[in-house]
Amino acid sequence: MTSLPSIVGFDLDGTLVDTSRDLAAAVNHALGAAGRPTLPVARIITMVGGGARRMLAQALDATGGYDPDELDRLHDALLDYYAANICVDSTSYPGVVEALDALAERGVTLGIVTNKLERFTRPLLGQLGLAHRFAAIIGGDTLGNGMAKPSPEPIRTMIEGCGGGRAAFVGDSIYDVSAAHAAGIPALVYRGGFTLEGVDRLGADGVIDHYDQLVAMLERL
Repeated sequence: MTSLPSIVGFDLDGTLVDTSRDLAAAVNHALGAAGRPTLPVARIITMVGGGARRMLAQALDATGGYDPDELDRLHDALLDYYAANICVDSTSYPGVVEALDALAERGVTLGIVTNKLERFTRPLLGQLGLAHRFAAIIGGDTLGNGMAKPSPEPIRTMIEGCGGGRAAFVGDSIYDVSAAHAAGIPALVYRGGFTLEGVDRLGADGVIDHYDQLVAMLERL
């Protein structure tokens, strides 16, 4: 007989929600404030995963480099813009809501671990009508001291916040796989996320192409 983990955690950007256009708009707003050329969405989403500051640093590197003071100033501009435009074009991926329903119906407790700042994570989930589904929501700044993925601590905190038990994690990047494995739990990867190439080389315990495959894949772990 197969059984599901009692807890399933999820990354947010590129895993549950396609935030690519809103993130790209924020990055390009910051680049524009610096007189830099804008970047296409497809280029920017390859920079997502390590938090907003790292994403912006990569965008600045791609458009001429930066110094620390400029990064600080433009990071503030990016965050201010994103706060005011957090859910203009963002939407959950196909099948996400149905998969979350199916897991909840099976008694699985759900959590979020993202490197997005918690002050953006909660409003985004709220505007999408998803926040009430998660027993624990851990952002990139929730634990402080730079404690974000690929550190396993946010995932361990999520598991504790969900009541403890056998867990699995679903993400879309090497940050997610590395953090889950460091926390001692299996990791699944969603192929439709922001890792455009090399998904099968991330070392995940399974890959899903659509969320209608999630429950069966979790049962096989």
